[in-house]
Amino acid sequence: MSIAFLLTTLVVVATPGTGVVYTLAAGLSRGRRASVVAAFACTLGIVPHVVATVTGVAALLNASAAAFQILKYAGVAYLLHMAWATARDKDALVVEGDTAPVPATQVIVRGVLVNLLNPKLTIFFFAFLPQFVSPDEPHAVVRMLGLSGVFMLAMFVVFAAYGVLAASVRSHVTSRPRVMTWLRRSFAGSFVALGAKLALTAR
Repeated sequence: MSIAFLLTTLVVVATPGTGVVYTLAAGLSRGRRASVVAAFACTLGIVPHVVATVTGVAALLNASAAAFQILKYAGVAYLLHMAWATARDKDALVVEGDTAPVPATQVIVRGVLVNLLNPKLTIFFFAFLPQFVSPDEPHAVVRMLGLSGVFMLAMFVVFAAYGVLAASVRSHVTSRPRVMTWLRRSFAGSFVALGAKLALTAR
């Protein structure tokens, strides 16, 4: 495995995006456990993109403007929904006791959808992975799966670190109403900005 692949992977997963925003919100509102679950969910959400890349479905998606546009705007709609839900729900960022945790299923479903409804991830994998696999390699598919596994592991570790860091300061943040209002609006604005960026991106 090349150093170039590892460095590129770290840069990509560490760059703030929808998954990072979601994991940070989970850490601030629900604590360390929820942040780790959210990181796992976001990582799980890229599995279909990896499968699409390895099986060649990404090639079809890349060639079909209609398929890409449908998936893209589904992702935009979901990000706007996340923004609306975050902005209107004043209880979205609150400190909860360990006796009443939010169901992991709810955190996982939202986290999976955040990355699942992002067609750029499929295009990214389709353009990214082949650069590190020789076309003459006899076990190219196995190598692509291995590289995908490394990418997913790096994503989980980095996202979990973001979330745990956010969770470690939540008691100092969530006890201040003005700060909570600012954070809620910031997260909502981030989802809107990310949705707009996705809507404006071309294939």
